Amino acid sequence: MQFMARHTFSSDQRRKAKALPSRSSSTPLQPRSVLQRLAPVVHGGFHSTHAEDWLDFSSNVNPYGPSPRVWDALRNVPIGRHPDPRATPLRDALAERHGVDARHLIVGNGSIELIYHLAVAYLRTNDRVLIVAPTFGEYAAAATMMGARIVEYRTRPANDFAIDVNALVAQARAVRPRMLFVCNPNNPTGTYLARDDIEKILRACDSTLVVLDEAFVRFVANAWDARTLRYDNLLILRSLTKDYALTGLRVGYALASAAIIEALEKVQPPWSVNAFAQAATLAALDDEQHLRDSLAALARAKIALVNDVTQLGLRVVPSTTHFFLVQVESAAEFAQQLRARKIVVRDGTSWGLPDFVRIATRTPKENARLVQALQDILRDT
Repeated sequence: MQFMARHTFSSDQRRKAKALPSRSSSTPLQPRSVLQRLAPVVHGGFHSTHAEDWLDFSSNVNPYGPSPRVWDALRNVPIGRHPDPRATPLRDALAERHGVDARHLIVGNGSIELIYHLAVAYLRTNDRVLIVAPTFGEYAAAATMMGARIVEYRTRPANDFAIDVNALVAQARAVRPRMLFVCNPNNPTGTYLARDDIEKILRACDSTLVVLDEAFVRFVANAWDARTLRYDNLLILRSLTKDYALTGLRVGYALASAAIIEALEKVQPPWSVNAFAQAATLAALDDEQHLRDSLAALARAKIALVNDVTQLGLRVVPSTTHFFLVQVESAAEFAQQLRARKIVVRDGTSWGLPDFVRIATRTPKENARLVQALQDILRDT
């Protein structure tokens, strides 16, 4: 058996090698300065510190879980080879479901990935981005990452966070943003704009890319169909992780003109959606009955939960979704009191709402445990 000979360094080579790591006098390579303004976005959901017996009311996910067909599909995923680089089978299935050409649809690793791709593809330094707030924090984060300037149209608690569309349109005309984000229904407020309102925004912003985020639209009773809108400056975002309960697999998609989708494809890396996510989503899409039944049960549970919370004397902000805001004296303190009881709700402080928590409805049994915890907290204060 032959062995590779050991390389012998000269004393001069050893001296130079030792000197290399000590060049501390030079200025280290710095990232883009705009990243100094980029703070981590706060999200709900469990973390590694939470045990299995904790209850999560902080994440707006279907608590009834995915279709049983998903588990069967996952067992047969070939993990020893690359998934389809553009999730083509899933893309084709979604395009057929929506009655559009596949060139008008892109699938991503959750809708968050597509938000960041939009920023990379379209935003330039000092572009203005108008955001209807308070809302999902990743819109501002993605825009800030590209050096864009954030402008907010901010709704107020006094009128239950209602959106004055005329005021929003006036602000958009004054600001002339490159991009406008409207979460509909909005997270965390649960407000929902009608079709006429969205069309009014689109007509007023014909030189703006309007991003209509419908991540939670399946939770809205009698929602109107945004897919029928025909505007070249519109992109519709959809999440498949909230309603179908595929949160850990990360799947979302966007509908837009072929030109917008082509731009997103250019900045999206291949194999963005893993094989498990593709297979699970295809299986979930084939079981619409499970989705309809679980969402109907969730809607009933939400009505009962809101009634119970209201009877405790807490103000609940009206919401079209299964999640809703509750006004408290101190969101941080209130959330901590619930964590002491192994229950997690969403502290509204990161939205600029330090006296609100967001609660996402779960199953009746879990909701009863929350209501009991709320009773105990209110009794002790």
